[in-house]
This record gives sequence, structure tokens and C-alpha cells, in this order.
Amino acid sequence: MAFNSNQQGSINNSTLLDVIRSLEGASSEIVERSKTIFFPGDPAEKVYLIRRGAVRLSRVYETGEEITVALLRENSLFGVLSLLTGDRSDRFYHAVAFTKVELITAPATSVRNAIEADTGVGLLLLQGLSSRILQTETMIETLTHRDMSSRLVSFLLVLCRDFGVPDENGITIDLKLSHQAIAEAIGSTRVTITRLLGELRNSSLLAIDRKKITIFDPIALAKRFN
Repeated sequence: MAFNSNQQGSINNSTLLDVIRSLEGASSEIVERSKTIFFPGDPAEKVYLIRRGAVRLSRVYETGEEITVALLRENSLFGVLSLLTGDRSDRFYHAVAFTKVELITAPATSVRNAIEADTGVGLLLLQGLSSRILQTETMIETLTHRDMSSRLVSFLLVLCRDFGVPDENGITIDLKLSHQAIAEAIGSTRVTITRLLGELRNSSLLAIDRKKITIFDPIALAKRFN
């Protein structure tokens, strides 16, 4: 369904999901865990909104090193480079499904047309991008820790905040996380992550059940490495 002027009066009551889904050419995509959504250098022709799951954005440098810049949750917007340039551009980032994800996508041209038709759409997009910027800043702060133990703890606390579900035992991170996925996200190795998680578990700071991590007391975990 194309965005039209009859929708403008109700845009203030719409969510970003409503708007993106209503645009001409919008579609839904399912991407399995660890599969690439787009590579650096791919044409920037679509905008993405996460409906379910988590997406890892990273930069790949000439040295071959890949650094995570954001771990995006539900209702996060990404792939907006073409909106900034107004021309056909290439992707800067590598986007990978950190979990199985459901995405709502729309052509960049449709998004630009909607912004031109109603400034309320632009405001919703700006709010979505502001959230993305905060997530990126948090991830950068996490990766500044030189000590891998501190880096892991900082990453777990970010996951608690963004994906945590309180229960009787503490806060369970609502993602199935392999040791390899954590290692790739924070620039470590699977062997190191396995060892460090084992130390945290032996210290009664967390539990792992079927790849889901429960943090018993996030404050105690944070104090452990401050």
C-alpha cells in the first residue's frame, strides 16, 4: 500500500512500524541466525526495520578486522545511508542476523517520498535514528575496555538492558547466545569467552541454560569489574 495524503492526519498516532509497512514496495523478510543481511559495498537501496530479533552491525577494515558498532533490537531502524545521500550509494556496514530476525523493508525512494509528503514521517525516522546512535555509542564504550573480562561484562550488561527479561532468578537475556557469537561481537575468541563465562558462573554471578544467560544481580556483576 502506498503512502498517501489521507494518512497524514493520523501520522502522529502511527508507529515507525506502521509507516514503513504502509510504504509502496514494503515487504517482510525472515533471515536465519548468522546469515548476512547485506555486505559492505552492497547497493544501499532499502531501509530496514527490525520487527523481531537482533541484528549485528559491524565495520570491516582494510586489515580484515571486523568491529561491532551496534547490536540492534526490535523496532530499530538501519540501512539509511541512501536517505542521507539521495543517490545510489554503497553500504558501509556488514549487517548480520544475530538471532533469527523478521525485518520490514521498504525502498529508499518510497521513504524519501513519504518524508516529503509529511514531515511527521521524518520525525519518526529521526527518533528511530536517535535510538540507533545511542546503541552505537554504548557498543563503542563496551569495546574500549582493553581487558577482555571487563569487555565481556560490559557487553552482558548491555544485553541485560536491551534484551533482558526479569524473572525470579534475576534478568534473563532473551537471546540464544553461542560462545562463538559473543566472541565475534566483542572481538575475542570462543575459547576465551568459554573460560570467562565459566569463571562468572563459578562465582555465582550468572547461569546458562540452553544458550540463554541469566544475570542474578547486574549491579553485583558490574561492581565485580569496576
